Amino acid sequence: MATHRRAKGRNGARERRNGDCSHDGDACLMHRPALRTRPSQPELAPGWEAGPARRGRRRALPARFLTLLLLVPLLVGVSGPAPARGDELSDAQARQRALVSKIEAQRRQMDRLRAQQAGLETDIADTKATLAAVNADIAAAQKKVKRLASRVAAVKATYAELVRQIGIFDREIAGLQAEEAERAHDLDNQVARLEARIREAYRTGRTSLLETLLSAETFTDVLEDVGSYMDLGSQDRDLAIQIERDRETIRTVRGMLAETRAATAQLRDEAAAQKRALDARMREYRAAQKKLAALQKETKRQLAKQRAAYSRLAANKASLKAAIAANEAAQRKLRSQISRLLAEQRSRGNIPSAYSGTLRWPLSGVITQEFGCTGFGLEPSTGSCSHFHNGIDIAAPMYRPIRAAGDGVVLFAGRLSDGAWVVVIAHSANLVTWYGHVDNRRHPPRVRAGQSVAAGQVIAYVGMTGMTTGPHLHWIVQLNGEWVNPRKFV
Repeated sequence: MATHRRAKGRNGARERRNGDCSHDGDACLMHRPALRTRPSQPELAPGWEAGPARRGRRRALPARFLTLLLLVPLLVGVSGPAPARGDELSDAQARQRALVSKIEAQRRQMDRLRAQQAGLETDIADTKATLAAVNADIAAAQKKVKRLASRVAAVKATYAELVRQIGIFDREIAGLQAEEAERAHDLDNQVARLEARIREAYRTGRTSLLETLLSAETFTDVLEDVGSYMDLGSQDRDLAIQIERDRETIRTVRGMLAETRAATAQLRDEAAAQKRALDARMREYRAAQKKLAALQKETKRQLAKQRAAYSRLAANKASLKAAIAANEAAQRKLRSQISRLLAEQRSRGNIPSAYSGTLRWPLSGVITQEFGCTGFGLEPSTGSCSHFHNGIDIAAPMYRPIRAAGDGVVLFAGRLSDGAWVVVIAHSANLVTWYGHVDNRRHPPRVRAGQSVAAGQVIAYVGMTGMTTGPHLHWIVQLNGEWVNPRKFV
């Protein structure tokens, strides 16, 4: 009866090896190659045993069995585990480390964008203050607006790069989702395959190695049967190991997916906040540009009026030359007079030895000419300048009030030899301010020599006395007897 079962098992195994299995492909793959049987061996009915011929063959086996036993160690030695697939887990872990580095780089990029935004905000505030200041310095405002343009460009570039990186993260998320789904599908297939092999092995049982050796017909059969037997065990083991590594790989991929999603969501939220801040800065920047353009337009209009007036004066070159010389001589004379008056007031203790604090603008208007070298032909030559302007011209409507730039004592309030009316105030022993071309008809000066004045007090009104191209105030600051730029004191 045992012989019958063995014979039946051998026939079943041969059928499976020959592809005549009624089960699914995976189940068939898990069986060892069928054991070879002699065609002449009949299959016995249940309950019967083999006759004498079978017992005769058993008596002939010991010598062959000893040989096979000697071959088993050789077979065991040459057989090994199936070649493993690439180390996908290590690759996934390396990608995870690279992802962490990339996320950190994007966070640093966000920090850089925040710093740039803060710098842009500070520069915009400074530019707005310059443009809104009394008698805005257009040249300085132009430089600041130009610097704002480069700041804005830098912020936009950083923001654009950040948005590009968020897009890359979005594509990586899509790729990781697809990879996760594919790996999960492959893992399910491997698990199902291993489960099928285990179920089939449990259902049919496995022929023992000894039975395999005793059933072999030839030495070639021994090598094939025993090698397949041992390969089958290693394949099952390798498959189980690979399943566990694939599960760990999927966990790593899922971790990368979750981390990338979280980082991308955070970056997207912060980028949106930075975009709102950038939009606000851009509105302020455009407002600054608009303000600068308006100032430039008004300055250009005032300068055009002055040039037209100058052209009329320049039509008679001899007369113009004489007027410039007369103006220069009148200023020299008053300058000498001021030195004497200053010494008198100081000796009387009416003015301090030094002025503490700053000066204020005496008039709000449009700056048509700054201090220093100029191309305006009405100004005399001084040093290396063909034409030198010793103060600042502030264009304003006729009769607008002019106020004292600081506390002091009036040294002079009257007419010069060239016809211009001037008020001069001493703020200390070495600091004096001049207010030229003030009106003397409808609104003559409100102060007189020797009078003390307070900062902001009305002292005169805008006029067009003397040689002038339009209503404006010619404001001069004199320090230690020298002309200096009034902007340094306000």
